[in-house]
Amino acid sequence: MTINPMYHQTHDRLQEELAIISQAKQDPARFGPLYRRYHEQIFRYIYQRMEDQELAFDVTSQVFVKALMNLHKYEYRGVPFSSWLYRIAKSELYQAFRDKKATRTVNVESMHLFEMIEEFEEEDNSANKRKLLNCLTLLKDDDLQILEMRYFERRSYKEIGEILDISENNAKVKSFRALNRLKRLFMKQL
Repeated sequence: MTINPMYHQTHDRLQEELAIISQAKQDPARFGPLYRRYHEQIFRYIYQRMEDQELAFDVTSQVFVKALMNLHKYEYRGVPFSSWLYRIAKSELYQAFRDKKATRTVNVESMHLFEMIEEFEEEDNSANKRKLLNCLTLLKDDDLQILEMRYFERRSYKEIGEILDISENNAKVKSFRALNRLKRLFMKQL
């Protein structure tokens, strides 16, 4: 699996980000660079999981309002600031689902489905793609979310753990189990 540089940062970039966070904690007007750096990423994360673009914009706005209001609580844990934003986004997204404002969806346009299909079978990819899409809709939200982060967004286990507020090892275990559940569903449809 290749690493997606969009989600993984160098030590220098993390240190630069920490300086911006520190400034923003002192003066909320300096939150702008963090907003500009992560707004599109957070919006895509939310929009990939719901069908309503306008609601996705609203939820994204809520994420950044909450982040700004709670910036004083942010603690650096060796992962990008975006991990903290994703935790807030996950919470806001689930709240939208609970309030029945949003419908859960999987945006397949941006997913690397064929790589996942190769994990299962080598034959007819178009039929396998349809089967895999069907199986993805049968997964529980937690399983789908961890597979999206690991295989479609190419996040490290450490970052997944940070987003889900679990240990890195637990993120590995949950990812392995979710993939096995998906494989079993896929094999039943063959």
